[in-house]
Amino acid sequence: MVFRWAKEGEAGGARGMKLYDSSRAPNPRRVRIFLAEKGISVPTVQVDLGKLEHKSDDFTRLNPRQRVPVLELDDGTVICETIAICRFFEALQPEPNLFGATPTEQGLVEMWQRRVELDLLYPIMMVLRHLNPGMATMEVPQVPEWGEANKPKVLAALDFFNDALAGREFLAGDRFTVADITLLVAVDFMRVIRVALSPTHENLARWHAAVSARPSAKA
Repeated sequence: MVFRWAKEGEAGGARGMKLYDSSRAPNPRRVRIFLAEKGISVPTVQVDLGKLEHKSDDFTRLNPRQRVPVLELDDGTVICETIAICRFFEALQPEPNLFGATPTEQGLVEMWQRRVELDLLYPIMMVLRHLNPGMATMEVPQVPEWGEANKPKVLAALDFFNDALAGREFLAGDRFTVADITLLVAVDFMRVIRVALSPTHENLARWHAAVSARPSAKA
């Protein structure tokens, strides 16, 4: 399925649907992988975080939180936050299902997806934003003590998810879901804080190799 720019005068408005993306950030990659799994193509606008384009007046009007990704619909409606954007596309195109089909599946997917966000992806970001000198213009103020405090949280989370993946192929059930997308992006993003899987993370390494082989992982 392809969503294209609407031309001037066409139904759907002059602006057309577009996704504000950034190749340097983990959350936009989550959306790209999600769309790739769905087979959906959306025109993108690259936002250069290094040049602080997300803090420009034009972008701030779209998202006062100055964060990517942002989805702008044909009628000018703006949807921010990664999972909100993914849920929009899940509702628009339910299959292949990535949020769970039954109430039980949906609850489990949501549980694991939030665990990854809060227990792994968030601490990784805190280490990066508060300890990397290059992030000083984005994270004001930087609190190095907070960055250091999150380092052991990253390692503890890796142990937790390694144990969770013992004896199962995917994180939240018997098939690939948005929870796997978030975990894949989080594990890959560890490179920015120079953390890698250890030999003790056999289950996590096996899972990571399998999901990284999916075509969507290259999105």
